[in-house]
Amino acid sequence: MSPESAATTAPAPKRRLPKVPFWAQIVAGLVLGVILGWITRSYEVSWLYTTLDKVGSIFVQLLKLAVAPLVFFAILVSITNLRKVNNAARLASRTLLWFMITSLIAVAIGLAIGLITNPGAGTGLTPADGQKPEGAGSWLDFLTGIVPTDVITPFTELNVLQIVFMAAVAGIAALKLGEKAQPILTFSESVLTLLQKALWWVIRLAPIGTVGLIGYAIADYGWNLIGKYATFTADVYIGCALVLFGVYPLLLATVAKVNPIQFFRGAWPAIQLAFVSRSSVGTMPVTQRVTERLGVPKEYTSFAVPFGATTKMDGCAAIYPALAAIFIAQIFDVQLGISDYLLIAFVSVVGSAATAGLTGATVMLTLTLSTLGLPLEGVGLLLAIDPILDMIRTATNVAGQALVPVLVAARENILDREAYDAATSSPVDERTSEDDARTPAGVPAAA
Repeated sequence: MSPESAATTAPAPKRRLPKVPFWAQIVAGLVLGVILGWITRSYEVSWLYTTLDKVGSIFVQLLKLAVAPLVFFAILVSITNLRKVNNAARLASRTLLWFMITSLIAVAIGLAIGLITNPGAGTGLTPADGQKPEGAGSWLDFLTGIVPTDVITPFTELNVLQIVFMAAVAGIAALKLGEKAQPILTFSESVLTLLQKALWWVIRLAPIGTVGLIGYAIADYGWNLIGKYATFTADVYIGCALVLFGVYPLLLATVAKVNPIQFFRGAWPAIQLAFVSRSSVGTMPVTQRVTERLGVPKEYTSFAVPFGATTKMDGCAAIYPALAAIFIAQIFDVQLGISDYLLIAFVSVVGSAATAGLTGATVMLTLTLSTLGLPLEGVGLLLAIDPILDMIRTATNVAGQALVPVLVAARENILDREAYDAATSSPVDERTSEDDARTPAGVPAAA
């Protein structure tokens, strides 16, 4: 048979279905979740209600399953990675400083919005509608709770703050030991890579988890509940939007002197996942990779992002508690003064580690209320609406966790501006080769 006849009889290549972008899968999950939630609530479909609940719960459980070991090894490795960075102490202090500055700006915005809109007025809610939480945060509990009583309980009870403490101690000790600690560091890096690999599989399930989480929220709470909290819900979303699309771009343009649109283009995969998962720690591997893709050196990123995922909470620990304190004070008819607003700012800046990157900000809210002397029963007023608020809060948290490393790297002249300008909104796919294990997708490895 001649080559010409073979070519003519060769089967035509199969057409592959176009790959649906991850962001489109998330949006589809949101839309489908809303529709299924509405059907469930409108027609009282009990089996669908249970299914949505289980799907969302399993997704969150899978995320939480990796939280404890992921935080421990990420913090340990991130601290030891500082030895590879010039001026490590300076970078760490500048990172912490910008965490505090941006938190202070965020809490100021939250207070301003609350004072202007009076979110607790006209809701029809009364103190009798509140319910005291089973556990409450206090400064004594916060300070004494940092140090664990044993090394097992923090992992079994998912006390992230204590896990961070142990990881920090282990990391600093490893730095002091030098070469003697190298086997432990090699083991830790291998375990961290393994955990991130497994977590990526969970992350790929986010569109399905979105259907369950959003659908269950609509089916369980309904639009009537949202109507009661309309002003408060709008305040939280507006406050987070002002920080996300007002403060952050302004800091990028004036402090880092980079294009703010490029930041959102590069960080979008992490922000959208945070909105759905409502977990800063669960989003941490994606946040780290998009930050690297924005031109921040991977050695610094591996410190700043895990550190931020457990302490940097502009949404949960700044905007939300400020608005919630005003809301609860108005429901319980308690007058707040200048000193109270200063206390809210202080708690937000200093106590944000209490949120520890987990779903929800109840601990931070109880810490704020107990500091102000407000009734803790007010927490019960907000628990029902919390999942809807937590989506935008976590998205703001994660955006801030990527923002600060960019600001610091730009100020310290270690930001790869070519990589920053080349960043795209394409999803950060899981790495498949050993050579690419430390390089973000689409960015060449550093020489």
